[in-house]
Amino acid sequence: MKKSLFAVAALSAIAGSAQAQSSVTVYGLLDVGYVGYNTREAVGGTTNVVGKTTGNAFSNSAESTSRLGFKGTEDLGGGLSAFFTVELALSPNSTNAIATANTQNRQTFVGLKKNGIGQFALGTQYTLVHNAVAATDPGQANNTAGNLVYPSTAETASSNASSSSGAAYTVRTNNQLSLNSDTFAGFKANAMLVMNNKNQNETITAASGTTPSSTAGGLNNQNGWGLGLDYTFKNFYATANYQALTSKQSLSQGSYTTSTNTAANGFPTVGYGSGTTAPGTNVQDNQWYIAATYDFGILKAYAQYITRKVSSQNDNSYYLKRSAEQIGVRSFITPTIEAWVSGGLGRYNGFGSNTANLTAWQIGSNYWLSKRTNLYAIYGQAGTSNTSLPTSVGGSTNNVNPSSYNISNYAVGVRHTF
Repeated sequence: MKKSLFAVAALSAIAGSAQAQSSVTVYGLLDVGYVGYNTREAVGGTTNVVGKTTGNAFSNSAESTSRLGFKGTEDLGGGLSAFFTVELALSPNSTNAIATANTQNRQTFVGLKKNGIGQFALGTQYTLVHNAVAATDPGQANNTAGNLVYPSTAETASSNASSSSGAAYTVRTNNQLSLNSDTFAGFKANAMLVMNNKNQNETITAASGTTPSSTAGGLNNQNGWGLGLDYTFKNFYATANYQALTSKQSLSQGSYTTSTNTAANGFPTVGYGSGTTAPGTNVQDNQWYIAATYDFGILKAYAQYITRKVSSQNDNSYYLKRSAEQIGVRSFITPTIEAWVSGGLGRYNGFGSNTANLTAWQIGSNYWLSKRTNLYAIYGQAGTSNTSLPTSVGGSTNNVNPSSYNISNYAVGVRHTF
């Protein structure tokens, strides 16, 4: 009888030990509040139309995107462990609580980690640049206007590509292999490789009368890669990251000629637009991000620089380029009141002819009711100067009016993490 009891106890101890080596966590975030905005957009060309919009509503995700996630780890022994994450976007104010847009799948990946060396993961993941932005943005990549490094999703009502979501960099990609080293002497290396589910030969026969008549053996590739380096020394942190995403596709129905430089014929519009996984058409998308922070104790200072150039695979002189620099500070004014302010300048260059200057600033505050719940208030403004336009339209000279866009955005709400 005693032996049986000892056996049961031993088996229970082993089972408890095995169970302790594996863990799964359910986590999430809900952000709801009152959001309002005012926009003014001058449409260029010969019409000289000025459009104004004003909106306000009980909305969600003004400070952080609402989400539901599952993550877990399993100890495989010898310093080796497996891990996974599944994270979906939530829409608290929508009929569908699980978001149905293409950002529904925020992250889904699985990987292995070796203590003292690093880790790798495969799946839908944030890019190198987005991970660096999340660590070095004074507004912590919130969704309110006034940030040139992480343009607000509230600005998507604008037709201005220079200030819309995803204009600055690619946030996440599908089919990504990420590599992250451990920290050695303050340095940490990061890398990514993207093979975006398409690498196939194809043959397209053009419509009658088009040039060329057909395109045979063309590729349909959506690939990319990136390298990054982080450095930490006491209160100082710096990061430098480069990522290049490539879209190579056969010409649209073989209709390309040098006189028809349109997006349908393989020229870029917004590259990997809207901060999603959707690639551009026949483009080379190069993105740089460099930033640094220093914690003075009473406040933390931030400096950021980002640049992105999307060039046509058919003619690299046909491109879109956007760059911006931004500074800011963030501090706890009291043990429960946190505040931040940031300001930035930038430039938007379209195909070497249309240019505009970008400006943005933001101020915000959190009142922490607990470690997981806070009230927030955020206000920001962003806009472009008058865009330079050619004076010839349709072969005749016109007094072409410039275009510009400005937005002011405010939000108050409550955010709870679990």
